[in-house]
Amino acid sequence: MTEESGGMQEFISHLIELRTRLVRAVLAVFGVFLGLLPFANTLYTWLALPLLTKMPMGGHMIATEVTTPFFVPMKVAGLVAFLLALPYVLAQVWGFVAPGLYAHEKRLALPLVVSSTLLFYCGMAFAYFGVFPFVFGFITKTAPAGVEIMTDIEKYLGFVINMFLAFGLAFETPVAVVLLVKLGVLNVRQLREARRYVVVGAFVVGAIFTPPDAISQTLLALPLWLLYELGILVASRLGPPPATDPQPHPHPDS
Repeated sequence: MTEESGGMQEFISHLIELRTRLVRAVLAVFGVFLGLLPFANTLYTWLALPLLTKMPMGGHMIATEVTTPFFVPMKVAGLVAFLLALPYVLAQVWGFVAPGLYAHEKRLALPLVVSSTLLFYCGMAFAYFGVFPFVFGFITKTAPAGVEIMTDIEKYLGFVINMFLAFGLAFETPVAVVLLVKLGVLNVRQLREARRYVVVGAFVVGAIFTPPDAISQTLLALPLWLLYELGILVASRLGPPPATDPQPHPHPDS
C-alpha cells in the first residue's frame, strides 16, 4: 500500500466518523424535539411569563400571522431541544477532535468546553430570572397613556433569543480571557492594565443590547466586568502557556 493511498484511506475514515457523529447529534436533537412537541405551548407560556406577569390587568399577547400560533411554540420546542441535547452534541464533537490533540491541549480543551457550556446556560438563566423582570417592568411602566401593550408572540421570541445570545456570550468572558492567556496572545499583567477599558466597554455593550435604562444596562455590564475579573483570576492560577508536546497523539483510525 502506497503512502498516498494510505493517506486517502485515513481521510475517508475520518469523513465516515464525522458523518456518523453528525448523524448521532442530529438524531439526539430531533429525538428530544419529538418528546417536547406535546408540551410546545406550555414551553412558550413559560418563556413568556416574565412579560405576562408585568403586563397591566387585562394585557395579553397577540399573533399577527395565521400560522404563528402553531410555528412559534414549535420553534421554542426546537430551541429547548437543542439546549437539552447540547451536552451530547458536544460529546460527539469532542470524540471526533480529541484523538488529534496534544496532551496539554486535551487538558485545556475539555474543561473549557464544559465550562463554556455551563456559563452559556448560566447567562441564559441570568437573563430570564434576573434581567427580564426589570426590562419588561420598565417597558410596561413607561408606555404612554392610552397605549395598550399587546406584544406579538413571534417578535417576543426574537427579542428573547437575542437577549439569551447576548447574555450567554457575555458569560463566556472567562473562557475568552483564559484562552487569550494560554495561547500567549496576552498575559495577566496586560489584562489587568486593560481593566478600565473593559469596564467602559462593558457599559457600552450593556447600552447596545438592553433597553435604554440604567438598571438594564448595569445588569449586563456588571456581570461582564466580574466575569472578566474571574477570567484573570483563573488565568493567573493556570500559569503561562505550556510548551508544545514533541509528538501529537495519533488518531485511533490512523
